Amino acid sequence: MDGIKGNRFAVLGRAGMDLYADPIGVKSEDASTFHADLGGSSANICAGLVKLGSEASLITSVSDDAIGRFCLNRLRHYGVDTSYIRVLGGEYRMSLAVYESRIEDFQNVIYRNGAVDFQVTKEDMDRVDYSSFSAIISAGTVFASEPSRSATFRAFENARSAGLPIIFDIDYRPYSWPSAEVAAEVLSRAGEASNLIVGNDEEFGFMAGGIEKGFAKAQELAQKPGRIVIYKMGEKGAVTFVDGQELRTGIYPVTAVKPNGAGDSFMAGLLASIAAGHDLKDAVMRGSACASIVVSHPGCAPAMPTTPELDAFLASHPGPTT
Repeated sequence: MDGIKGNRFAVLGRAGMDLYADPIGVKSEDASTFHADLGGSSANICAGLVKLGSEASLITSVSDDAIGRFCLNRLRHYGVDTSYIRVLGGEYRMSLAVYESRIEDFQNVIYRNGAVDFQVTKEDMDRVDYSSFSAIISAGTVFASEPSRSATFRAFENARSAGLPIIFDIDYRPYSWPSAEVAAEVLSRAGEASNLIVGNDEEFGFMAGGIEKGFAKAQELAQKPGRIVIYKMGEKGAVTFVDGQELRTGIYPVTAVKPNGAGDSFMAGLLASIAAGHDLKDAVMRGSACASIVVSHPGCAPAMPTTPELDAFLASHPGPTT
């Protein structure tokens, strides 16, 4: 927890462009207007952290084209440090997500052809000044392909050598992986190397070889002294395993306009709240509130709350479910 309280985060993983249909409720195929903003799970976490008063630096690679420059500009707009982002020429491209603000028949079309963020290398990770950060965060997608997989495990080694805690968002996206078997083996290895693991019931179940085994997998991972595991269950809330305890927390019900972005916002809210001095259970609840805020607004990065917005939501909301 001390590293998290240092409030200076190095974040590994992708940035991308989000295009989301306007107005709320319209399907992508019927839209004539789309809004563009920053996307990609790790970039979203960065934006969420900075909005909540933390420092965040994204470590990735972007394409040397208009979309790569768009993403760099939006990262800087949100106050994210981009000094460790390598611009790469050639045929590699940014991620693109095209989605809509609706729950019923929600569609999210993701383009990951020749993804530039998979081109991060061990050399990129060795260039990072780990002493300037207090914790490192990784989303699971970075492990889906080489050279990014080996580079991220190198970053974990470098972070451990520097005494930084490793925070791991399982973030399993089947379309990025060569096979489910490879994904389960690699994500489990990443989990074993981490100090704080966050995932949902499906992701832990996937790592364990069946959704019914996910809870036991989370319990097993939490047996390592000092490790915190957060097992998210959607509308049923979350269970946080820490020091032999199980902390059960609810959610803040809202009228959602979309299902995506909640996990990124939860992670940002959790970590920024720990850094601000909240105890773990309260930090989990603040993360849950951030998730509720994001699903109730269009977009992901632009929907991430600031600290005053989060505090106002908590003050006006009737309280979490039990």
